[in-house]
Amino acid sequence: MAIDPPDLDAVPVAYRPVPQPVSGGPGERRREPHEEKSKRQRRLEYPPAPEPLGVAVVDNHTHLDFRDGLVSVDVHQAMDAAAAVGVAGAIQVGCDVESARFTIEAIEAEPRLLGAVAIHPNDAARLASRGHLDAALAEIESLAAHPRVRAVGETGLDYYRTGPEGVEDQQEAFRWHLDLAHRLGKAVQIHDRDAHDDVVRILLDTPRRPDRVVFHCFSGDADLARICNEHGWYMSFAGPVTFKANDGLRAALAEAREDLLLVETDAPFLTPHPWRGRPNAPYLVPWTLRGMAETRGVQADVLAAVVANNTRRVYGDF
Repeated sequence: MAIDPPDLDAVPVAYRPVPQPVSGGPGERRREPHEEKSKRQRRLEYPPAPEPLGVAVVDNHTHLDFRDGLVSVDVHQAMDAAAAVGVAGAIQVGCDVESARFTIEAIEAEPRLLGAVAIHPNDAARLASRGHLDAALAEIESLAAHPRVRAVGETGLDYYRTGPEGVEDQQEAFRWHLDLAHRLGKAVQIHDRDAHDDVVRILLDTPRRPDRVVFHCFSGDADLARICNEHGWYMSFAGPVTFKANDGLRAALAEAREDLLLVETDAPFLTPHPWRGRPNAPYLVPWTLRGMAETRGVQADVLAAVVANNTRRVYGDF
């Protein structure tokens, strides 16, 4: 069933489809609007703001340098819109050298952001095939030492987009990032797509892994949730947990230990129901948080307080 366009008065001002001034520096988007692989026509209007949460939470994973909608929104505007609905901060994630540099600029300019930097597994395989991976990792190591970078990520394995020829390079890069996070005393954010068994195996086989492990955009089943429970690995849920067909993901959410739950957008991707297919942004976290609370049978503000405490344990204070 098609959803009518949102009432513009309900959309945060910075996200309304009117020309937006864009200055240089960390407020300027560097990417063109995202286009889905299916090439199906998409609605690029941003959704309306949800009802504010009664207890503030943090968006565990977002990409503020990826533009996906009709307007450009700088980091200050993005966090103002988020704060208005009870999203007090966000972890800005740089997943290649360019976006890692953006992340450093953003976290220095906007106090409601903390950072994570790494080379995405798909990029690791591509860079390795061209002989450029070592140089990229050296820069990531330098940027990761920034005091407001609180995690190494997103790293991990992605067998969906990278073929068998890239598996070894992905796995070696994953091990390198785990060691870096351990050496720096920072958390690690894991990207895990179609690779659950190998991700778990490498985590358990790595003697110098970080103390705080986060499965970003958790995509496993209840069995993987039980493994995370056993080892104290955090599970961060994004918009897909609200999609109607994802009963297996909701079963994992129900199985997850309360003290290991986080929430995220992975914006501008994975917009939660009922706005799936529209651009995503940190101000939409309450839709996912309320969906999580419904699955677990608790009040949203109760879950928000739990998630806020868990986030603080992983990343520290802003």
